[in-house]
Amino acid sequence: QVQLEETGGGLVQAGGSLKLSCTLSGSVFSVFNMGWYRQAPGKQRELVASITPQYDTNYPDSVRARFTIFRDNHKNTVYLQMNSLKPEDTAVYYCNRIPIWPNYWGQGTQVTVSS
Repeated sequence: QVQLEETGGGLVQAGGSLKLSCTLSGSVFSVFNMGWYRQAPGKQRELVASITPQYDTNYPDSVRARFTIFRDNHKNTVYLQMNSLKPEDTAVYYCNRIPIWPNYWGQGTQVTVSS
């Protein structure tokens, strides 16, 4: 069974950094496009970073130049390095495949950025 486990969230001051990790079990990792998503209270879940099996990456304007996604196929893990964090980055962060597995969301990891 596919399982996704996110770790690394926490409370950080504006301008700080965090590194999130997400490990996939129960499926082949290296062949998938993977993404980091976030959901803030009262808002829809949004994609904030994506990476292909060929290591091509993409970001929305809201996080470009601040967030970096990378992957380690040997560890079945995708990471999100977040720098220069802003209060508007506060959300629960999830990883998933692209296109998503709708039934396999993990618990997510809470990121809270204080001003």
